[in-house]
Amino acid sequence: MYTPSLVQRLGAEFLGTFWLVFGGCGSAIYAAGFMAPNLVAGQSVHLGIGFVGVALAFGLTVVTMAYAVGHISGAHFNPAVTIGVAVAKRFEWKDVPAYVITQVIGGLAAGAALWGIARGKAGFDPVGHMAANGYAENSPGGYSMAAVFCAEVLLTAFFLYIILGATHDKAPSGFAPLAIGLGLTLIHLISIPISNTSVNPARSMGVAFFNGAGAPGQLWLFWVAPIIGAAIAGATFHLVTGVDRRDRDISGSISERDAADHSDVA
Repeated sequence: MYTPSLVQRLGAEFLGTFWLVFGGCGSAIYAAGFMAPNLVAGQSVHLGIGFVGVALAFGLTVVTMAYAVGHISGAHFNPAVTIGVAVAKRFEWKDVPAYVITQVIGGLAAGAALWGIARGKAGFDPVGHMAANGYAENSPGGYSMAAVFCAEVLLTAFFLYIILGATHDKAPSGFAPLAIGLGLTLIHLISIPISNTSVNPARSMGVAFFNGAGAPGQLWLFWVAPIIGAAIAGATFHLVTGVDRRDRDISGSISERDAADHSDVA
């Protein structure tokens, strides 16, 4: 039986988090509002993908990398997910710091790549244009700090409920990445106008420092709120649903703490 090493799992988390930030935020930076010149009419034509396209892009990053490397690392790509599944006792706490650090590095690397490419366009100003998350004056729709906090807690909790349920062995086999990716798409469709949608501290941190415009100072909310939401879901999933999988990693493998004496898992 193939058992990836921690280094291999961290490599998978780096790739997945990089792709999530690069693909999701990249779609917002480069493609959401793209205007192409119409040489015949003499006017610009809107060919951008808009909010729906950005939401789909975030979902597709998770779907593609979950299928690509989910069997290696569990496809967290998100510090809040890592902490949430640890609270749910479906991930080893001893590996949480390494996962979170790797996810943050992956997000920052993607942010640097996005910034570097964006600078190749004459006149591009990264300040306020790097798809950063924010509240109040930095919220796309002008939503207050309290509103954004509540949205991020609630949406992250439901994201983790989806992850914990979709990775159950009684769920349709092989479809967990689709459910999780579509869940993230729906979350973005709801909340892009509220906060630009985080539910992922690594996504927020990856672009905040390149964006400036107050985004770094608001990062605390996009760490605290998603972690609270994920922790709530992790602590309550088995109580709400009656599905107790606390002996299994979300990838489906038996956790290390139970491997020694676990012999008859359904």
